[in-house]
Amino acid sequence: MSGAQAALLPDGVRLHLQEGPIDLILWAAPEVRATAYRAACSRFEGLLAALVAELPELRRAGGQPRGAVACRMAAATAPFAPEFITPMAAVAGAVAEEILSAMSAVAPEAKLWVNNGGDIAWQPGGQPMRLAMAGGAVTVPPEAPFRGCATSGRGGRSHSLGIADAVTVLAATAAAADAAATMIANRVDLPGHRAVTRQPAQALLPDSDLGERLVTTDLGLLSPAEVDSALDRGLAYAETLRARGLIGTAHLALRGRSRQLEALPLIG
Repeated sequence: MSGAQAALLPDGVRLHLQEGPIDLILWAAPEVRATAYRAACSRFEGLLAALVAELPELRRAGGQPRGAVACRMAAATAPFAPEFITPMAAVAGAVAEEILSAMSAVAPEAKLWVNNGGDIAWQPGGQPMRLAMAGGAVTVPPEAPFRGCATSGRGGRSHSLGIADAVTVLAATAAAADAAATMIANRVDLPGHRAVTRQPAQALLPDSDLGERLVTTDLGLLSPAEVDSALDRGLAYAETLRARGLIGTAHLALRGRSRQLEALPLIG
């Protein structure tokens, strides 16, 4: 694979695909593993280059890209308009989905999953999916309508407008979960609070899709009541997303405290 790396991990079971910022871990049921991994490698070839070619549209709110992965990103973020969001908010989930789709095309009945830095797409194959998250783990039964999980927050791979340590979302797709986790994490906030240090996104990353919007760079001491207030803001927003059918459930964490939309039990 020119420009990309593909190798089995030391366990001899999971496949690692990497190119530039994309870093994937794949798993497929033993009976379809070789076939599914070949399909994943084939689809991974050129995927990053296609995204790079469309970066101007992907970094623009309301962008209208054309490629398969880019269109997944745009579709996942479109329901949040007119709130500010760009297709880049769903990039990790959309990439995971696309590789899963290639595997599923050759193994439609098998259990499969793709983990893109914690944003996960899966096909249950009649089996439960166990996911780790801040505060514990959750087991998703195969009959549940969730096929994607994503986490966002302060200190993650991308900049956040809020102060959440982590917001994990389960949704129908990984791209949808990715976009929603980003937006909920932005709402876990204490606007104007002296303990929150912010800088313009472009001062930290000149080509950031967030432009001059202030992103959180540090967080000082907060009282328990302040933590609760920030979490409650995020939870209220998450409830509106669930009411609209955009997410299944969400777990919000900040400074050792948390909130969760009821759907699946969290196991500590």
